[in-house]
Amino acid sequence: MNEKRKPTRKTIQKILFIIYAMFSIFCTTAMIDRMFSNDYSAISKCVTLNDEWDITINNQTYQNVSLDTFRFDLVNTGDAITMMRPLPNRLDCVGNALLLPIRQTAAKVYIDADQIYQYGWDRINQHKTIGSGYLTVELPDNYAEKTLKLHLTVGEDNAFSHFDPIQIYEWKNIYRVILTENRMPLFLGCFLTIFGLVTCLITVFALLFSGKFLRILCVSLFSICIGLWTLCYYNVLLIFSMPLYMISLLEYLSLFLAPIPLVIYMREDVFALNRPVMCRLYRLLLVVQIAASTITIGLHSVDLVHCAATLKYMQALLICELVYFVIVEFMNLRISHQLVHKLFLVGMLLLSTCVFCDLLSYHLDRYEGVALPPVKGIAPLGMVLFIFILLVSFYINLTEKMMQEAERNSLIKSAYTDELTQIHNRRYCMEYMNRIMEMENPDYTVICFDLNNLKITNDTYGHAKGDLLIRSAAEVIDKAFSPYGIVARMGGDEFIAITTTGDSEKISAIMEEFHNCIDKKNQEIPDLHLSIAYGYASCSPKEYNIEKIYQIADDRMYENKQAMKRAGA
Repeated sequence: MNEKRKPTRKTIQKILFIIYAMFSIFCTTAMIDRMFSNDYSAISKCVTLNDEWDITINNQTYQNVSLDTFRFDLVNTGDAITMMRPLPNRLDCVGNALLLPIRQTAAKVYIDADQIYQYGWDRINQHKTIGSGYLTVELPDNYAEKTLKLHLTVGEDNAFSHFDPIQIYEWKNIYRVILTENRMPLFLGCFLTIFGLVTCLITVFALLFSGKFLRILCVSLFSICIGLWTLCYYNVLLIFSMPLYMISLLEYLSLFLAPIPLVIYMREDVFALNRPVMCRLYRLLLVVQIAASTITIGLHSVDLVHCAATLKYMQALLICELVYFVIVEFMNLRISHQLVHKLFLVGMLLLSTCVFCDLLSYHLDRYEGVALPPVKGIAPLGMVLFIFILLVSFYINLTEKMMQEAERNSLIKSAYTDELTQIHNRRYCMEYMNRIMEMENPDYTVICFDLNNLKITNDTYGHAKGDLLIRSAAEVIDKAFSPYGIVARMGGDEFIAITTTGDSEKISAIMEEFHNCIDKKNQEIPDLHLSIAYGYASCSPKEYNIEKIYQIADDRMYENKQAMKRAGA
């Protein structure tokens, strides 16, 4: 009966470290969150202007309406909207500012008959995009009991079908309120952007050495796009006083470009299925995504069709891609059941769910006038988790490939390595000689070796002593000749070295080093009695054929061996 393996000390330490790291991250995040929100109740005091509005939309007037419940047909380009209501007669704060949400509309703000602010009219006259988000309008000190009038002109079709709440905050707190209410998107957006930029810079250099890092580059580019989209979509970049049209443009660009690295990342998983239909569909999606992004951005840059008008089509394309990738991962799971595909499938389902929730909320709010409870940061949180899963999947995939490559290299090495001596074998030597035969004007020397007294050693002292003699001979030959070429065991007691030079003086110096190595080895191992016969020949202008050079060297080695026998060596 097999006993269960007990966890090792290192495993327990790793588990404890992971628990500690997660606990530290949780505590740090909670502390930062408290720093942002500890005085939120004080800074968020405001006057909400949702009631008592008289609203005129294209000459149709609605009196005494509440913005919470007021709904109307989708407004289009050129529609004029006028909103009026009395300001409160008692205000508890000084230095107040109006937080005015707009969606693709130019705005003029009046207190009684005095215009105090305007935005977007020059752009709407030039048929340029206006943007969506918050306008912060500083109010005069004496605005109590006066009439607030807003004059809006719509710059895009199907812009909105209801109004968002309009509020008055203390001027010094208005940006803090925006950041505090959007602190989750702020954390996630900054993390995604910074992580993506750092990883991208590192990966670009890594790609110079290996194409394996292409997928991690795709992850980093996807992370940058989603991070920027998060910071723009949740109005975090307002703190930098950027115009709304620039923030909206950056939001659209990052959203439209984000699917491209994601689609490229999926290429490996799609082609692993070996399904022609899925491969053709993948190529179609990639071409359509690149073409759609390029054409949309191009049309927007010349103000023919703005990104806001194509948003729903790009969102539909993104949903199609997510559905396709979920199907791909399900098919991969049926084939391989690998952990990396399971993780990726979980990530895709999580991302798809979060994106679908945000898209549903966006469309219900914009086109149906249904305001869902505001849960901010669903899509960014899902994307953070998805990117984390991408990184884990990439790490697992890279580790598996490295293990396969190491196994392949090990098999190649064993095929070309002599098991006893761990130098090259006969097969490697013959392939090396074939490469030399293909060279023009080669310069080389072939040295043949034969180990003396191997049979006597095996018969007298056993094969263990004989193996020691063979290994010692290989070490001596390898040490003397490998810096200048290759060394191999041809079989039994025969060795060969092929140097990359035919210079007689250099060969003589190498042979002298070879004799010194033999003497040192005999001194290191008592009673070794290492003795090696050799013969060598170099190529010449008359003879380049390495087979003939090898034969000459072998004959000279045999002559040297006979001479050493006669001398009693």
